[in-house]
Amino acid sequence: MKAVKEASLKVLAIGVVVLMGAIVLQVICSALDINPLASFPAALPFLGKAVTLNSLLDFQWHLLVIIGLLPAGIVWLTGTHVRVDFLYNPMPSRWKARIDLVGNLLFAAPFFVLMIPAAVNFMLRAWNSGEASRNGGLNDLWLIKSVLPLGLLLLALAVLIESIRLIRAAR
Repeated sequence: MKAVKEASLKVLAIGVVVLMGAIVLQVICSALDINPLASFPAALPFLGKAVTLNSLLDFQWHLLVIIGLLPAGIVWLTGTHVRVDFLYNPMPSRWKARIDLVGNLLFAAPFFVLMIPAAVNFMLRAWNSGEASRNGGLNDLWLIKSVLPLGLLLLALAVLIESIRLIRAAR
């Protein structure tokens, strides 16, 4: 499990570097008024007939969704998410578990109950329409919209696993 986590984090770190490169490339091309960056005689999957500044912007959003949402469950399970540490750290373990459990039940559970069905509907509308960018960006936007319910489901699973652990620890 630890090796999978470390490999996943390395891939995500590479994603951050690629994201930064895409941002720098977009800024440079925008400053030099270079658009499109590449054109193709026939439409390519995901790219369409050209790579434009809008394609780079869409690509940045795609990467941001992947590197921000998919590892959220790992972050949750490892307890490395944001907390008010100066209040939380001095507490006994049992109280920490109780606070975390109440937070999961009051905030995370209702969030997932509302967001997962909405994300699935959002994805299905994009899939059914074969959604693509209207502004000369990337084709196949339905593909990245599929990551939203997947990421939320993975995060919900992580919260469920953590909540079960917290029930045991809170006793």
